Amino acid sequence: MKVTINDVAKLAGVSMKTVSRVINNEPSVRKKTFDQVMSAVKELNYQPNLAARNLAGTSSFTIGLVYDNPNAYYVIDMQNGVLSRCRKEGYELVIHPCSYNDENMVDEFQTMIKRSRLAGLVLTPPLSEQADIIALLEEMDVEFVRILSGRPDQLGEDERNCIYVNDYAASYEITEHLIRHGHRRIAFLCGDEEHKSTSERLAGYQAALQDSKIPFDEALIYRGNYSFESGVQGAKSLLAADNPLNITAIMGGNDEIAAGALFAARLMNIAIPEQLSITGFEDSPFSRQTWPKLTTAHQENDVISQHAARLLFSKTRGPRNLDKEIMTVFTPSMVVRESSGGIAN
Repeated sequence: MKVTINDVAKLAGVSMKTVSRVINNEPSVRKKTFDQVMSAVKELNYQPNLAARNLAGTSSFTIGLVYDNPNAYYVIDMQNGVLSRCRKEGYELVIHPCSYNDENMVDEFQTMIKRSRLAGLVLTPPLSEQADIIALLEEMDVEFVRILSGRPDQLGEDERNCIYVNDYAASYEITEHLIRHGHRRIAFLCGDEEHKSTSERLAGYQAALQDSKIPFDEALIYRGNYSFESGVQGAKSLLAADNPLNITAIMGGNDEIAAGALFAARLMNIAIPEQLSITGFEDSPFSRQTWPKLTTAHQENDVISQHAARLLFSKTRGPRNLDKEIMTVFTPSMVVRESSGGIAN
């Protein structure tokens, strides 16, 4: 039989109204009573009727995940991370794709928030970097958490609302890995310029070159987007026979780009890694579906988004539910596979 609010009240030794106040996170409940009720909820595995809760009170028990990213693997990982936390907290999740370039995007945001009666939002790049969206959410008094590319030494005043991914450090480590293997002519295939991750990954690459006293060469940079096709076009352009750049390694801005570059190199009869090393970023399934498999940076998107949701819930549920185990800075770790190696003699 389905567990009811009456069952929780009996086990906790309180009234149904008190259980309702605890579940709705009303601030006037004493901590001892709150803990008592939540213990009963956990023991009985009570699942509140979310639709009824949303209709009955002023509080909403739905949060939103908003994204504009063509990488399906990235979106699914982000979705799974937020959803896993929603289930633990007893919230529903609304997933809302947006177009970064849509001139009506801000109006669309406003309509979506009002229609869905959201308690808060998790924003992913590049939407999390949009000043007009942030201003709208603050004006509407909607809680939000932003997932951003950033470095620990450059965090802004708004860090309490953010989960940062240190793309710079991970890109530096990959570049350093290639340099240690003797590479000096390392090309970089960029993703979409509106993503801060693009500039951060490029900056990490440049810093590693500088620290190894290797001159930066703009001719080795291909400015494209986060797609397989962009990787193909970038590699073809930089490796063309009439374009003697003497490239021995290519860094892809993400795994899709790197997979495209590897595909192009194969078409040009270039041996990987004997004649050309190729690396990716994010450790998506693309990195394991190529041959050889890609050296990359492992980015735990599901864990990152789960912590973003935890941070959001710590804000929407008040000081009593402050989650002290939230990580706010993640640094992708390098995974060395067969696509990178030393320069053949």
